[in-house]
Amino acid sequence: MTLSVIIPVYKTEKTLNRCIKNILSQQITDMEVILVDDGSPDECPQICDDWAAKDHRICVIHQQNSGLSAARNAGIEKAQGDYITFVDSDDYLDENTLSYLLNVCREHPEYDILEYPAILHEGAPKQETLNFTDNAYTSVKEYWDQTCAYTHTYACNKIYKRTLFREIKFPKGMVFEDTYTTPLLLQASTIVATSSKGLYHYCFNKQGITSTASKEEWRMLLDAHLRICNSPLFNPPTEDYILNLLNIQLYTNELTGDKPLIPKLNFQDNRSLKVILYRLLGINNLCKLNRLFRKIVKRRT
Repeated sequence: MTLSVIIPVYKTEKTLNRCIKNILSQQITDMEVILVDDGSPDECPQICDDWAAKDHRICVIHQQNSGLSAARNAGIEKAQGDYITFVDSDDYLDENTLSYLLNVCREHPEYDILEYPAILHEGAPKQETLNFTDNAYTSVKEYWDQTCAYTHTYACNKIYKRTLFREIKFPKGMVFEDTYTTPLLLQASTIVATSSKGLYHYCFNKQGITSTASKEEWRMLLDAHLRICNSPLFNPPTEDYILNLLNIQLYTNELTGDKPLIPKLNFQDNRSLKVILYRLLGINNLCKLNRLFRKIVKRRT
């Protein structure tokens, strides 16, 4: 078996048929499609079973609702492919995306992870396209910095060697679980590659976690990035990554009032005003200044 496509399914009866049909049309015969029904209360379980009856490449797992991480982990346990990829059940791929990427993997068996372009939040006002050049990185740090990987830790626009998941699983009960898991997968990899071809359509969901994240969920996102900061493979951080981390910390502090958690970080560049203020004032005073600024803006609006 060459490829296992893992599709967690929950409350997506309006888009599930499109997703499954799209994956089956990717011109791959040596493939299994694992539909993980995570206790969906709508018609999704029946839709999954109907597709399994029509195509031998499909297998279905029905489980009690346990969350996205548990659904992906169940799919990983079932997977038999040399490679694994994840597709959300409200998303889809461009025609022949997977067949093209698998050919790249066959030509370069040394690749542990292959990332490909994606349209992010398709259908939203701030829709954007994530593009890559054809490249291979033997340094995780180089990949992390040059592609700004901290902004696209998504599980879905990547193909992985299944062996990476022997010791690594998605954390149950967590949101922004990709931000926890992707750095671990990178650390377990020897070569990470990017492709300029293929396209994942990450469709906007106004009920999704990025649109509805709570205080506790923002705490989880901050914690995931703090773990990254503590990993020697990602140090020293670039200024761009520090700015990304500061934005998460400032918003989390504004939302929760929690004491700032970012440690003192050493880096050389000082192009951004926010980063300069961080170095001059420290994170506690910068959070205070941000809260004051936000209050003034809210009053004026």
